Amino acid sequence: MTATPPAPFTLPRPVGAVLSRLPAYPGSVLLVTAINLALSHHLPQDVKDLLKDKRLSIRVRDARVAFDFTWNGQRFAPSAPQANPDLAISANAQDFVLLAQRRQDPDTLFFNRRLVMEGDTELGLVVKNALDAIDLPVLDPRHWAPRAVLSRWAPQLARQLPPLPPFFGGRS
Repeated sequence: MTATPPAPFTLPRPVGAVLSRLPAYPGSVLLVTAINLALSHHLPQDVKDLLKDKRLSIRVRDARVAFDFTWNGQRFAPSAPQANPDLAISANAQDFVLLAQRRQDPDTLFFNRRLVMEGDTELGLVVKNALDAIDLPVLDPRHWAPRAVLSRWAPQLARQLPPLPPFFGGRS
């Protein structure tokens, strides 16, 4: 984690107003797809057992959207919006990005009231501790850049691509 995270940023209200009108289910499908690809096989069995059939919600306050899902024993699956999930985790979009990049500590966000857990806080602490225990370079956005993914899945093809200009992250 960096010593000086960026200044807090909140999405403009009109952006949140537009995003809040989008249907929730497609966003939940996208989120669980990403979580399943990046995290599900890293979770310890005892955490998976504890998550079984729990209703979870990630709420992005400034975007005014929520992503609802469950762990079905094999994978995370999207669910219909839940009024009272077993665990709801809320923060602004920037804070979730900083957490995913491991540029901000969840405890710091929690004590600064920028990250809120509601419902089964014991479940929330178990999930937080399990995520903290996993060395996850997959949460680095550079890991998911198209060239990085291609390099992992089709290295021969990736070697045939021309180098990127410096403006796009290539070498000069």
